[in-house]
Amino acid sequence: MTLNFIGLGVYDEKGITLYGLELAKNSDIIFLEKYTSIIPYLNIDSLEKIIGKKIIIIDRKFIEDGEIILKKAKDYNVSILTPGDPFIATTHIELRIRAEKQGIKVNIAHAPSIISVIPGEIGLQNYKFGRSATITFPDNYSEVPYDTLKQNLSLGLHTLFFLDLREDKYMSVNDGLAMLMEMENKRKENIITSDMLVIGIARVGGPNQFIKGGRISDVIKIDFGPPPHCIVIPGKLHFMEEEALIVFAKIDRELLKNRRI
Repeated sequence: MTLNFIGLGVYDEKGITLYGLELAKNSDIIFLEKYTSIIPYLNIDSLEKIIGKKIIIIDRKFIEDGEIILKKAKDYNVSILTPGDPFIATTHIELRIRAEKQGIKVNIAHAPSIISVIPGEIGLQNYKFGRSATITFPDNYSEVPYDTLKQNLSLGLHTLFFLDLREDKYMSVNDGLAMLMEMENKRKENIITSDMLVIGIARVGGPNQFIKGGRISDVIKIDFGPPPHCIVIPGKLHFMEEEALIVFAKIDRELLKNRRI
């Protein structure tokens, strides 16, 4: 039969597309995974009413193993609902590969993701973003974000940082900036300073999103509210990007001096 990957977007259950809704309504089994990101105002009861079917919540282990999903998809129409766009997460790509190798028909309903929404919301040009990275919790410490930022800045590119997420906790903008400063204290390459320009972003894509830019020393003190959060560090700026940051991220014009291409 079929395996459908259906994105839910970045904010609530209304982020599902008409095509995604059609696929879900025609499904025999519907799974929902929530571990790859947070959809801050997702109401599962409301989503079940919209689709008209019961939704089964699954965890990381269930989808990474994938055996039950693939077995069901051979005999039934199965859908997996995901935060954002289905294939931002590599786990979903692996499952799709396995399905197609087994001759299972795959349908995809794309949706907005943090990667596609953030450039427009803060006014930075999408093609000027370099590699992104995840800032992890201290017990899984990694300096990949530091190296990623170093490389991107050397090329004049913007950097998007995802913030670590677990079932029982999430990383805030404040925690993420503190981790970046800790990496600088260990590496001492003067890549990150307290005066560095950063943008903190919370609940992007929804009516109560919060975006604020400024120096690390200032932004780290701001309460960004509930998750999900992420951080952007700009590279070289086009004059239109400068104006966008002033308007959208409330950045003081003085902080943007000498950053233009």
